[in-house]
Amino acid sequence: MIIDCDPGVDDAMAIIAAARWADLVGITTVAGNVPLEHTTANACRLRSMLGLDVEVHAGADGPLVGEQEFARHVHGETGLGDVVLPEPDRGPDSEDAVAYLVETTRSEEGLHLVPIGPLTNVALALRADPGLAHRVASITLMGGSALGVGNVSAAAEFNAFADPEAADQVFRSGAKLRMLGLNLTHQVRMGAIHAAECQTIGSPVGDAMAGLLEFYTVFHLAEEDVADGPVHDPCAVLAVTHPELFTLEARSVQVELAGAHTRGMTLVDERGPWATAEANCEVAYGVDADAVIALIMKAVREA
Repeated sequence: MIIDCDPGVDDAMAIIAAARWADLVGITTVAGNVPLEHTTANACRLRSMLGLDVEVHAGADGPLVGEQEFARHVHGETGLGDVVLPEPDRGPDSEDAVAYLVETTRSEEGLHLVPIGPLTNVALALRADPGLAHRVASITLMGGSALGVGNVSAAAEFNAFADPEAADQVFRSGAKLRMLGLNLTHQVRMGAIHAAECQTIGSPVGDAMAGLLEFYTVFHLAEEDVADGPVHDPCAVLAVTHPELFTLEARSVQVELAGAHTRGMTLVDERGPWATAEANCEVAYGVDADAVIALIMKAVREA
């Protein structure tokens, strides 16, 4: 698995999960939740904390078109909320994530590419080498949504909204796509109870996870008056490593680029036999949320 990410509170959770449950080959970073300098530094800090022997490659610092949208109000100014991780033992291995994605998928076919941020790096890699779409086992992404669930707008999810042109290119690439969207990830929620459990572990990873969940809890209490929140990004990792926990259906998905109220929307054709376009994506609808949370917590305990 290669994770393409913008850490990000839940990106950090996804990397912790991948460290335990996936054969993680590398990490690429993109601007998204916070600027690229922070997403890359956070990925390097997480690599060091987890003792991962993988490369980290910095990627795009903005979308294909327009200005970058950030989500500092959700993830904090530097991306990990109030959590301050030790300085990493080394920095990124390069600033050319696109070359890394192309070269690594050429040298080892059958890798799962798991983008959990804006899709800019993936789109640029597909532009550089369209054959990447057919060399990877899947592009399993956290982004978009079915059933009209949005968060940046009524229609659009953040990762798709942050670079709709990139998302459009990925969805038209012909790759085996799996979409873990908001309609799915809102079913997997963690918060204060899990933070308290992490505090009892007595390890750097346990302490970091507790801090991430505490920050998340404060945000969701303020925004929604609930003491937990959806842990989006680990779902994409675990959909690869534990696919039996997820229910996916083949759908035609298009990305809206021009709508005044719907730019960045992933338009999922739910018309069944009346659908006019061939399915290009497996869309996740159901999940064993308790089992997913148990896997995340086990990854924290055993890190």
